[in-house]
Amino acid sequence: MSIWGERVVPRITDATLGTRDVARLRRRVVGELAGDLVEIGFGSGLNIPLYPPAVRSVRAVEPSTLARKLATKRAAESDVRIEYVGLDGEELPLGDETVDGALTTFTLCTVPHPDRALRELFRVVKPGGSVGFLEHGRSPDPRVARWQVRLNPLQRKLFAGCQLDRQVDQLLVDAGFELTRLDNDQMPGPAFLKPFGFLYLGVATKPAPEPSR
Repeated sequence: MSIWGERVVPRITDATLGTRDVARLRRRVVGELAGDLVEIGFGSGLNIPLYPPAVRSVRAVEPSTLARKLATKRAAESDVRIEYVGLDGEELPLGDETVDGALTTFTLCTVPHPDRALRELFRVVKPGGSVGFLEHGRSPDPRVARWQVRLNPLQRKLFAGCQLDRQVDQLLVDAGFELTRLDNDQMPGPAFLKPFGFLYLGVATKPAPEPSR
C-alpha cells in the first residue's frame, strides 16, 4: 500500500464517513445483526458504537495499520469483543460456517475482487446467517452512471482503488445470498457529488438448506 493509501486515505474516510448522517445509515444495517460476526473492511471502527447488544464478538479484517490505530479507542470503549483476524477480505482465515453473520460497509468498492470477498463471506457464515451491507455503487440514472465510469480512474488513484460503479446487489446475489432487504439512498451533499454517493444498504441472508423429508 502506498504512503498516501496508508497514511492519508484512512484519515479522510474516518472523517467523511464518520458523520452523524452516515451513522444513521449504518444503524439501518447494523441493528439486525446478532451473535459472532466477521466484518471486512473494518477500517477505523466506525461501526463499533452502533453494534446492538445482541452482537457478542466481531472478527475484524483490515489491512491498514493506521485504520487499526484509529479504531483503538472505539474498541476499548465497547463491550463487544473485537479480534483482528486478517488483512484480506478475499481470503478469510476462518473455518466454514463458523460465524453467525457478517458486516461490510464502504468496503466492496475497494476490494480488488469483490466477488471473491463475498464468496468468502458466504463460506464462513452459517446457514440462515445475515450480512449487513452499506455500500456505494452504480447509479440507475444513466447520466450519473456515465460520470461514474469517467471518474473511476481518478477515484481509484486517490482512494486506494475505490470504484464508483459496482453493482452491489447483483454481486451479493451472484455469491449465493438472498436479499432479505434492499434499500437505495443517496449520500447527503450537493448534486455534483451524485456519482460518488449512490447507496445500496440492507441485509442479505445465506439460505438455510431445505429440511430432509
